[in-house]
Amino acid sequence: MTGPVRTLVAWCPDWPVVAFGRGLDEPVAVVHANRVIAASPAARQQGVARGLRRRVAQSRCAELDVIERDEAGEARTFEPVLAALDDITPRVEVTRPGTCALVMRGPSRYFGGDEAVAALVRDRMGDVLDGRTEIRVGIADGPFAAGLAARAAHPTRIVEAGATPTFLAPMSISVLERPELSDVLVRLGLRSLGAFAALPPADVLARFGDEGRGAHRLASGLDERPPDARLTP
Repeated sequence: MTGPVRTLVAWCPDWPVVAFGRGLDEPVAVVHANRVIAASPAARQQGVARGLRRRVAQSRCAELDVIERDEAGEARTFEPVLAALDDITPRVEVTRPGTCALVMRGPSRYFGGDEAVAALVRDRMGDVLDGRTEIRVGIADGPFAAGLAARAAHPTRIVEAGATPTFLAPMSISVLERPELSDVLVRLGLRSLGAFAALPPADVLARFGDEGRGAHRLASGLDERPPDARLTP
């Protein structure tokens, strides 16, 4: 089993809104299955948040423009942004429309380090997006930590090699995005990734099975899965 692979994640916040060509200063919410899955900053300022039912969101913001999600459209709109990274690396994983990941080994050596690659990624994507949204870049050991670093970035967050467990330790157990497991861990008093990571791996496997073992590895900064980097369309 290999160790974590140095990974860069670039994240464009509010992509479902941006993909429709709407300005982030407009009160817009994108919904799926009658719940908000993305909201513009203008809508969030009026209390519209992810997870709200459509009717509740509209009651909080009378002028809210509600749009049904178009995942295929989000993906199509993101393709030119990915193509802009071709001169950095031709192989990029699309985690979801608006978020992509790449292995840093080759680009970091070629362009002179993590900071240089991060700056290039932001410049290339920014040229295509032309101010429609910001680009946040995170670099860490493994795609899980790199994704969290991107969400904490203003606009770039680089976690030094080997420092990923320390970076992850204070984060809420909810970032694992495993609600049932998280609920059990919180009831046991394990509210942070660091507290979960401190448990013996054998005990975690015995009590929580393979899913728990995988989550425990993530919490410990041992995400060994490299980005599934494929040639961009």
